[in-house]
Parts: sequence; C-alpha cells; structure tokens
Amino acid sequence: MAKAKLPVGIFLEDMYEDPEFWYPYYRLKEAGFEVKVIAPEKKEYLSKHGYPAKADTTIDKVRPADLAGLVIPGGYSPDRMRRNYLMVELVEKIFNQGKPVAAICHEPWMLASACVLEGKTITSFFSVKDDMINAGAKWVDRPVVVSDNIITSRSPADLPEFMPALLKALGA
Repeated sequence: MAKAKLPVGIFLEDMYEDPEFWYPYYRLKEAGFEVKVIAPEKKEYLSKHGYPAKADTTIDKVRPADLAGLVIPGGYSPDRMRRNYLMVELVEKIFNQGKPVAAICHEPWMLASACVLEGKTITSFFSVKDDMINAGAKWVDRPVVVSDNIITSRSPADLPEFMPALLKALGA
C-alpha cells in the first residue's frame, strides 16, 4: 500500500478504548504509514482496562501541516481531550484542510467541540447520538459513515469497516 508523505496522527488520553487506539495504530503501520501518537503530555496514558500507551509528541508541538490525517479513538478519553483547546483546535484545522478525520465510538464529541459537524452525516456510539444531532449532524446507525473528510464508526465491532474507509481516504 502507498505510504503518506506525512505521518498520520492518533490522539491519546487516559481512559481510551483499547482496540480503538491499537487497531488503527497497527493497521496504519502495516499499511506503511508513520504514526504519531499525540497527547497533552509526553507520558504514559492508561486505557479503560489499564493498558498503557505512550505519547510520541505533545499537542503543542504539532501543526496541522505536519499530518496527513487524524484518528481519534473513543472510550472515555474524548471527554478529557475536548477539555484541551489545542486538541480541539487541531481537529478543526485538520478538517478545514480537507484531510481525513476519523472518529469512533464516543469520539465524535471532539468533532462537536471543534464545530465541524453541521450538515454532516455521521455515526457514533448510540449514547452520544443526541449530542451529535444537537451539533448539527444527521446521525445514522451504520458501521461506518464517510461524510466528506469525516469518517465515523460506532464501536470496536466496526473497526473492520472503519479502517478500510480511513486507508482509502489516506490514499492507500
């Protein structure tokens, strides 16, 4: 598969959903992409199940021009991520540059905080459906939805559909 000139970013925060971080991380690497793990601090973060992952870089050192796209895993980490204005701002800027922004499970909370959902068709974990509708999105119950440069899925069970859509958007 093709390799991007730029790395693909993946956000990290405490309480991330294990497969929603690790599955995209390794699938992107298998497809020949460099992956940059981006977090508020360069430290180890724990998943919902206590599994550690370490950030490669901090959000204050990343520019949208440095990335080919962005993956934002779910779990409860998006509620922490959306409190960091630099993470929200990066989502908005990557989106505005037309680069793929891939969100799974609870992650569309970050898309709502970045104000990029107006008029988009998306999916998410069912418990955040009302938040997505209130942010201006049309919510549908499907394994994967691509709406312009936004790619969304509902849960870890959708990862087999989510990753091909992301890889296609990245040109792989």
